[in-house]
Amino acid sequence: MIKDSPEIKYAPGMRLIIRDEEWMIKKIDTNEIGEQALNCIGISPLVKDKEAIFLTDLEEIEAVNPTKVKLVKDESPKYTKSLLYLESQWRQKNPTDKNIHIGHRAAMDLMPFQLEPTKISLNRTRCRILVADTVGLGKTLEAGILMSELIIRGKGKRILVVTSKSMMTQFQKEMWNRFTIPLVRLDSHKIQKIRASLPSNYNPFFYYDKVIVSIDTIKRDVEYRTHLENAYWDIIVIDEAQGVAERGSKDSQRSRLANILKDRSDTMIMLSATPHDGRAKSFASLMNMLDPTAIANPEEYTKDEVKGLCIRRFKKDVKDQMGGKYLERTVNLVSCEASPKEEAVFDIFAHMQLEMDTNKPKGTGQLFKTSLEKSLFSSPKACLKSVEERLKKLHHKYPNGEIKDIALLEELRDALALVAPHDFSRYTSLLELLRSKEYNWNPQTVDDRIVIFTERIETMKFLAKQLREDLHMSDKQIVEISGGMTDMEQQRVVEEFGRTEAPVRILVASDVASEGLNLHYLSHRLIHFDIPWSLMVFQQRNGRIDRYGQEKRPDIRYMMISSKNERIKGDMRIIRILVEKEEQAFKNIGDSPL
Repeated sequence: MIKDSPEIKYAPGMRLIIRDEEWMIKKIDTNEIGEQALNCIGISPLVKDKEAIFLTDLEEIEAVNPTKVKLVKDESPKYTKSLLYLESQWRQKNPTDKNIHIGHRAAMDLMPFQLEPTKISLNRTRCRILVADTVGLGKTLEAGILMSELIIRGKGKRILVVTSKSMMTQFQKEMWNRFTIPLVRLDSHKIQKIRASLPSNYNPFFYYDKVIVSIDTIKRDVEYRTHLENAYWDIIVIDEAQGVAERGSKDSQRSRLANILKDRSDTMIMLSATPHDGRAKSFASLMNMLDPTAIANPEEYTKDEVKGLCIRRFKKDVKDQMGGKYLERTVNLVSCEASPKEEAVFDIFAHMQLEMDTNKPKGTGQLFKTSLEKSLFSSPKACLKSVEERLKKLHHKYPNGEIKDIALLEELRDALALVAPHDFSRYTSLLELLRSKEYNWNPQTVDDRIVIFTERIETMKFLAKQLREDLHMSDKQIVEISGGMTDMEQQRVVEEFGRTEAPVRILVASDVASEGLNLHYLSHRLIHFDIPWSLMVFQQRNGRIDRYGQEKRPDIRYMMISSKNERIKGDMRIIRILVEKEEQAFKNIGDSPL
């Protein structure tokens, strides 16, 4: 390095040491009295990518002179020298064509259809695509292939992956083990730690180049909006993208986050096995995040209008490529006749008219009775929990019982309390199924494990506890997974479920486990203990075991209750709603029926 002197002529591209940090000149302005203003961009870590203007007459400036660089002999082992040599040769050869160079060499059992999203993207000026293959076809791997190709082209230095809390560890491992793409996990604690070690005006999202973060961590506008608006990435990946779609007139925090991120990168990769929820406008919002000009009328469009932005394949489309690894699933409906005590509950519920619903202004949201109905069709325990919580609020608001809802809900509460496990028809049917010769489940076999999905946490807890008692199994053999657990705890349960030496045999899961998790390694049985009220959850659940790599025929059971009460439609009404939404999805993007 040499000191600034009158003889030095500054030029764009020069590197300078100013205020103990390294900068590169982008542009030079000269004022009326001949003094120069250097427009620079930061090079060293603390000021990296920051722009600043320095006046040559006020700053002490050192120019980095490449001819004065001192070469130091490399005393490292030959292995390190070889790596440096190979890296230097590799960096000199960035491909510029549209061919796939390294994506197909990942540590995976590659199938040709998994290369298609990359081929489509590389032929476009900006790589923006929704990979919407059905559950189990390897969307994460398809994203990794595209990311690998962009990285070797010099377009993937900075990467942001946004996913659900339960998927962070799995996604991170997949990227590293298969593509050697290192993603640093950021949670709220890690971000706060970074902010504490940096100047107050420094953006924490510049600290690491390649990160994976939970959508629930960065969706909060107050904490991270300004930092996100001032950050830029080469690649942004949004996993489980159906969660960021706009629904209704009021945007959610997740959709607002996605609308911020859509302009922070030229490359955006969205992943979703269930991108369409049956509403045309909701899916259109995803397409408009990728290309604002894609859809003229969000309420009415066809799949031709989103061609090139969305790629969607089903198992039937690629089964020839999958060979013997494609196994059609078997689906069975388990019909459960309601017990007398359940019928008593249904009768009370059907005739119950709540003031809190009738007095509510029209269109102000979901009525409490509808919410109560969801919990009732999950389990008596879940419904009892909802009733008790509402009664607690009503007793506090109306201490003298001046609202008739209190008496009605207390009557329902007392009837629910009388429904013992042996009176709960779906539970007794589940127990019979697990013990039946027809189902042929053997808990002694390490690769014959069962996933049971429930919508409500109380139902999950009830099932886990009661099954342990009735099947004489331990806490380690029947385990639970829910959103109340940390991402590390969730991943530990998933890993145990997939290890042959682990004692776990039944996984009772809430819908937090319905998205993305690999549960198929030692399990081909899945039971819907209650039916979800969402088309997307319906499909996502099945995809946990019905996915590529499953070596046994997936066995899926739906447990549906049948009541004599004419006003209780139950699960059949939900099925009809799902069918209607499925028809709308088929019209817009060509979805096939379940």
